[in-house]
Amino acid sequence: MGETDLRKRREDEKSIQSNEHKTTILQKEVGLISGICIIVGTIIGSGIFISPKSVLRNTAAVGPCLTIWAACGIISTMGALCFAELGTTITKSGGEYPYLLEAFGPIPAYLFSWISLIVIKPTSFAIICLSFSEYVSAPFYPGCEPPQVVVKCLAAAAILLITTVNALSVRLGSYVQNFFTAAKLVIVAIIIISGLVLLAQGNTKNFENSFEGTKISVGAISLAFYNGLWAYDGWNQLNYITEELRNPFRNLPLSIVIGIPLVAVCYILMNVSYFTVMTTTELLQSQAVAVTFGDRVLYPASWVVPLFVAFSTIGAANGSCFTASRLIYVAGREGHMLKVLSYISVKRLTPAPAIIFHGIIATIYIIPGDINSLVNSFSFAAWLFYGMTILGLIVMRFTRKELKRPIKVPIFIPILMTLISAFLVLAPIISEPAWEYLYCALFTLSGLIFYFLFVYYKFGWAQRISKPITMFLQMLMEVVPPEEAPE
Repeated sequence: MGETDLRKRREDEKSIQSNEHKTTILQKEVGLISGICIIVGTIIGSGIFISPKSVLRNTAAVGPCLTIWAACGIISTMGALCFAELGTTITKSGGEYPYLLEAFGPIPAYLFSWISLIVIKPTSFAIICLSFSEYVSAPFYPGCEPPQVVVKCLAAAAILLITTVNALSVRLGSYVQNFFTAAKLVIVAIIIISGLVLLAQGNTKNFENSFEGTKISVGAISLAFYNGLWAYDGWNQLNYITEELRNPFRNLPLSIVIGIPLVAVCYILMNVSYFTVMTTTELLQSQAVAVTFGDRVLYPASWVVPLFVAFSTIGAANGSCFTASRLIYVAGREGHMLKVLSYISVKRLTPAPAIIFHGIIATIYIIPGDINSLVNSFSFAAWLFYGMTILGLIVMRFTRKELKRPIKVPIFIPILMTLISAFLVLAPIISEPAWEYLYCALFTLSGLIFYFLFVYYKFGWAQRISKPITMFLQMLMEVVPPEEAPE
């Protein structure tokens, strides 16, 4: 009896020691299935239910519209392959941030973290949550638009809920992501199967002369790509949690190779289904493409569509929050943001300060609530840094030859992606200039002021202000600095 108690006590002591060590490092909780779900769940959100109308408006015909959707899938896959090489060469969380840091030094990396933390990530989070709240509130206001106060309050509530879930547990966030990914795949399957059945029954009229009336101009094509690629955005999200992937050399590329093509096939088939039921004119006049499809095909069970569209958007918002907070965590760890943003919860083992910070900034963006201007700002900034990051891959092929590259893509892929990124940044500005692009460029450059004041020179007065704030937040949230993971 005494020997059994002694053995039990030793086991408890080992467990306590293990838990004490685990409190200060991010855990490898994300496997292959969760990795695929993060990619699919983050990409398939509000975009596929909003962008088809915008892509068609800029192409004016079924044939080029479907071509754009396929081309966007190819571009996203090539971009993801470039990021797979970067992610397995530099196995640090934070996505573009550590790659720019290695390729170009601290200033471009800081500018990326600056614009990402303040514009790109919270803007995307806010857009998805606003889309979610519009779908959720629409059934309660038939025949008219929901009040903006209701939409914004629902979006803020969604941000609060998602932020809380991810701050409580990495595993809980993964489970929530898996559930909503399964839910959104249900509505995707319903739309695809319904459309294919109707297509098999001979509903092919809308595909006749599918290239007739096509718009061919640089401006129209670039805007069509903007809207299509907004629906695909999220193809790089798994690189933000590389440190939490089990066996990243295997699971990162596998998740990309499986996840991105799966999304591309789904998007093309969903658009085929839309065109099977609606003409181009009817689709352009539809207030909500998926809802119109449901009313015509699934009635009287059409209520299923807005419900599952809401699941899809909330799942995308959860994936966005889960990955974006890791960028904030890494930026804080590298000293480019407040140190407290790199701290980890003692009880929950999550980067809680980074998650909460991300939720607060996204909530601020909900106040204006202008989705179109938010999308323009997001797309311009996102593709600017996508291009810079992939250019960094090319640069490191020559300047960092000593790095081990478990995955090495053919050099023409990053070169082509760099040129495509430059086109996507410049073409919309030239074809349809808007104030959002100028504001975004100026805001990006303004990050240099903060870099030299607070990071490069580290003035004493700034340190005296930040130190007590860091100590207060550390005690309030019960967080500690991260330790190096054991070898």
